[in-house]
Amino acid sequence: METVALARWQFAITTIYHWFFVPLTLGLSLLIAILETRYVRSGDERFKRLARFLGPILMINFAMGVVTGIVQEFHFGLNWSEYSRFMGDIFGAPLAIEALLAFYLESTFLGVWFFGWDKLSKKAHLVTAWLFALGSNISAYWILTANSFMQHPRGFQMEGGRALMADFFALITNPNIFYQFTHVLTAGIALAGFVVLAFSAWRLLRGQEADLFRVAFRWAAVYALIGSLLVGVIGHFQGQFLMKAQPLKMAAAEALWETGQPAAFPIIAFPNQQTRSNGLEIRIPALVSFLAYNDFTARVEGINDLEKQAIAHYGPGNYIPPVALNFWSFRLMFGAGLLMVLLAILAVASRQPERRPGLLKVLLWAPILPYLSSTAGWIMAETGRWPWIVFGLLKIEDAISPNVPAGSIAFSLAILTVLYLVLAIIALKLALRQGTQGSAAEPAVEAY
Repeated sequence: METVALARWQFAITTIYHWFFVPLTLGLSLLIAILETRYVRSGDERFKRLARFLGPILMINFAMGVVTGIVQEFHFGLNWSEYSRFMGDIFGAPLAIEALLAFYLESTFLGVWFFGWDKLSKKAHLVTAWLFALGSNISAYWILTANSFMQHPRGFQMEGGRALMADFFALITNPNIFYQFTHVLTAGIALAGFVVLAFSAWRLLRGQEADLFRVAFRWAAVYALIGSLLVGVIGHFQGQFLMKAQPLKMAAAEALWETGQPAAFPIIAFPNQQTRSNGLEIRIPALVSFLAYNDFTARVEGINDLEKQAIAHYGPGNYIPPVALNFWSFRLMFGAGLLMVLLAILAVASRQPERRPGLLKVLLWAPILPYLSSTAGWIMAETGRWPWIVFGLLKIEDAISPNVPAGSIAFSLAILTVLYLVLAIIALKLALRQGTQGSAAEPAVEAY
């Protein structure tokens, strides 16, 4: 395999492992802070027990997120040195702020929160919970600031073949950040809700601490529904933004080869990039036009016309992203999201969930849906801008390190893939043990 292909596989696998843990930290940290706030305001010990019960799960997840995230930074200097040279002046600023401000904030106060239950006053301890939740989500904001520049470059000037920061305010207010950050945040909220629903369903099916986990079920159901609805609404507006910012990505996601007015929405299709056609299409007329422009008669440009515009602007080259991959990633994300909304509505409507064992058994597996949806969304976000690594400025093949041999990348790829798999299995087993066997009647530190 070519060096660039191996480097891409290595970063993709590392990123997907990392992403398994990030959204749960974002959503669960907020849920725990909300539960503890309810405890402090009402004095209801059940909410304190739930917050303490979820603490070890949060700690395990956070630790794995840190372990898998640190390695990503080494990729930039080793496999992608030309990328680092090109935009290090821009990329380095948000990463440095994230490490010096947000990461230290979240890691410090997570430790204080976890070990400080009996050492701090109620209100002081609650502050540590909110500071950790705030730090976690600020951390995500700065990481997404860097990624948003790659998606939609703003606040830079070109000098000596490098992108240099010209306007820091423009960088941190990139319009792409609003959609991307809120989309990620609400995805984390939905995931955390379904994870707590799954553990609550397990306990209710077995009659373990039913009074407590009935409360957990109700709160998690509302939390999951809010997250699932918001992630869909924000995703819709993000898609409309991308129709202008990255039209080829959205055309690929719809397998729209020819310009249409109106443009139909293919529910199912089998795109063939060589023939530039779709097989076995089932379409809804005019729906893409409405989704893109709130107008059933709007004109939506297809891949073939958009490719001509890209060639005229950037010069000869292949500017079409992998259509089948983006088409099915989008539908996996969308379909899983619809199922999440449906399950969350059923959970919210269930006043006595222990009497609905069928629903509880389904909810045991429900966390798979937000994991699939968010992973598919990121696959679309990153592969949909190919051939660019920095959209419109730097192509992927120009970002690879010139002196790293393919054999070295292949060796480290194999090692990291196996190592992360082992660590992920261990983390999953520990989290499942806490969720299914840990006692919510005891302090989380002692139980763990």
